Amino acid sequence: MLGPVEFIERVVANPEDGQAFTLTEAERVFLEHAFLEDEDGRLAYPELLYSAPKKSGKTTFAAMVTLYVVMVLGGRFAEALCIANDLEQASSRVFQAIRRIVEASPLLKHEAVAINGGRIEFADGATIQPIASDAASAAGPNPSIVTFDELWGYTSERSRRLWDELTPPPTRRHACRLVVTYAGFEGESELLADLYRRGMRGAEVAPALRAQPGMLSFWTHDFTAPWQTAAWREQMRSTMRANAYLRLIENRWVTTESEFVPTEWFDACVDPTLRPEVVEPSLPVWLGVDASVRRDSTAIAAVAWDRQDKRARLVWHKVFQPSAADPLDFEAAVEDTLLQLRRRFLLREVRYDPFQMVAVAQRLARSGFPMLEFPQTSANLTEASSNLYELFKGRNLRLYPDAGLRQAVQRSVAIETARGWRIAKEKAAHKIDVVVALAQACLGAVRGAQRPKIPIVW
Repeated sequence: MLGPVEFIERVVANPEDGQAFTLTEAERVFLEHAFLEDEDGRLAYPELLYSAPKKSGKTTFAAMVTLYVVMVLGGRFAEALCIANDLEQASSRVFQAIRRIVEASPLLKHEAVAINGGRIEFADGATIQPIASDAASAAGPNPSIVTFDELWGYTSERSRRLWDELTPPPTRRHACRLVVTYAGFEGESELLADLYRRGMRGAEVAPALRAQPGMLSFWTHDFTAPWQTAAWREQMRSTMRANAYLRLIENRWVTTESEFVPTEWFDACVDPTLRPEVVEPSLPVWLGVDASVRRDSTAIAAVAWDRQDKRARLVWHKVFQPSAADPLDFEAAVEDTLLQLRRRFLLREVRYDPFQMVAVAQRLARSGFPMLEFPQTSANLTEASSNLYELFKGRNLRLYPDAGLRQAVQRSVAIETARGWRIAKEKAAHKIDVVVALAQACLGAVRGAQRPKIPIVW
């Protein structure tokens, strides 16, 4: 019977060039231990965890391991399940990699009787299929192997139930569960955290490889693939947030909260010669409104795009501070201010969260205002926050001096989650609404700059 290394090097072909895969030393050592048998002829380690930095080839490695179990260990009617995490929804990257490998490997393709987007079936009745992260759809299987890709992204209760459902079955002599992933977020990626803590309790049998009854765990911060060069790592360091670099590239656990932007980045964007614009009727501006009725502040920011300079510029902003005793009167304050701004500038777009501005927005829209609902969903907040971050980082935002805005940016933090990140307060008492409004306005200005300028034909 072929061992896993021999199977991969003799049978599996790389879809990119049709040649045999070259395993890394870390992968070889892991495979040498992963499929050892106990005295009863069963797998000694039905729980397998392989964790390494981003771009270590983990997904492809999982695909090759899955094929080995199905084609060599599983026997007739072997079954493999590739699980999509909360972010992938109904698709699995591991299954996609398996399908490409089967199509590129002559021996595997010869054995396959059906290959499609939802299932691969072989002549001996063995099957490989992806399933969504839904425990109900996974009830009652008898898999030889189940693969979980990027377990840090399994954060829902549904995911936890799915994990519990898909334990290696005792009815198969060779059955295992394989997890390939990098590190997660402290306090959020709890499923992976539990597995990580369990794995670290094992005895070290090779560098970064730990074994204990029923589980083999490889967790490394080193770069195991030849393409993870120092130049590539430095490029990643220069383009990623600090926490993202630590988690993705160094494979280290991080908190969800980090500094939004360094103060020196903000200061580098401040032009001491600039002042807020009073009136410029021909100047196209994009507005962002972060509104509140009680307690929290409300802010409006107006941003223009300098086509010649290719940078965004803060034109004007204002912060309204209500209190519980004196709530903000939208009609007297925000709505009146927006009406004034229409007379002072050429309004292109007003982005606002409809939660607090339904009535005001409806009235303004009826009067011709270019109102654009911008609900504070995870996707919207991630897009606006990322855009503002990149503007600060690239020095592509010009600001006039303003102590209040500077303090608000200093008090802003980035909250990272499995679905993205957003600007948030460092402390509950801090006021950062002007930063949120600025992020919305800047996103509008950048998007507006990307639209082709339509020539006027007389």
